[in-house]
Amino acid sequence: MNKAGAALFVMLQYLLPKRLISSLVFRLTRVRLRWFKNLCIRAFCRLYPIRMDEALRPDIADYASFNDFFTRELRPGIRSLDGPAARILCPVDGTVSQAGQIDGQRVLQAKGRSYTMAALLGDAQLAAVFAGGSFATLYLAPFNYHRVHMPIDGTLLSMRYLPGTLFSVNPATVGGIDRLFARNERIVCEFATAAGRMVQILVGAFNVGSMATVWAGDVTPRAERNADYRRYDDAQVRLARGDEMGRFNMGSTVIVLFGRGAVSLEPAIAPGQAVELGQTLALAGAQARAGAN
Repeated sequence: MNKAGAALFVMLQYLLPKRLISSLVFRLTRVRLRWFKNLCIRAFCRLYPIRMDEALRPDIADYASFNDFFTRELRPGIRSLDGPAARILCPVDGTVSQAGQIDGQRVLQAKGRSYTMAALLGDAQLAAVFAGGSFATLYLAPFNYHRVHMPIDGTLLSMRYLPGTLFSVNPATVGGIDRLFARNERIVCEFATAAGRMVQILVGAFNVGSMATVWAGDVTPRAERNADYRRYDDAQVRLARGDEMGRFNMGSTVIVLFGRGAVSLEPAIAPGQAVELGQTLALAGAQARAGAN
């Protein structure tokens, strides 16, 4: 997209009725009329390079709706999710938007644009835990696999739903709209891990009708979009590295945060780099400290 096209696209983000359009997409993607959902899936597969050979159900006739197809499962064993305990996995298929060290409590969004962790997390105390830590922002394009997995074994501590707008999260808007990830609605999931506390954030976007976690189901859409904070001290939700933790019903972005010195990001986790679920995102513990020296 050229500069003029990107500027026009950004302008449209402010003018379009994003919530209304996303609500309509939510309903259409759940239509179960066989001819309609097959038409939509075939058109989508012609438009995007969909890797149906990786899907558990490679035949589009086996999907009940477009959303069922969009959130399709991978075949077991198609990705490597094991390895040394210090290996932290990339949680999604997608492209690295930004990654690196958190500058105090500011996270880089794009060249010349950043936002505070307190605004992103909706919690200044939690934000302080990750000051000077590491982050990776991973963009899921429409053609990507849209389930989100655990980078490392973790016990859920809290989940916070933060209401917001639904700007697109493609490269044009990320580069053109200030504090985008701290303005869109999102789900902030806090975990206790062997590498200290980790936060994994599902960021909503234009045409993302809902997001879901495996322990709470669909978190959005909600009749009244009010902030919702839940502790899970007694629920003991434990997820192993590689386990599914959530999904997007249509595409968006995942942000992963670790504390200062907890991990060392892989050099390949660089802006613009395509990534897949299961590849190494970072190394934890002694290996992270050794890499930093």
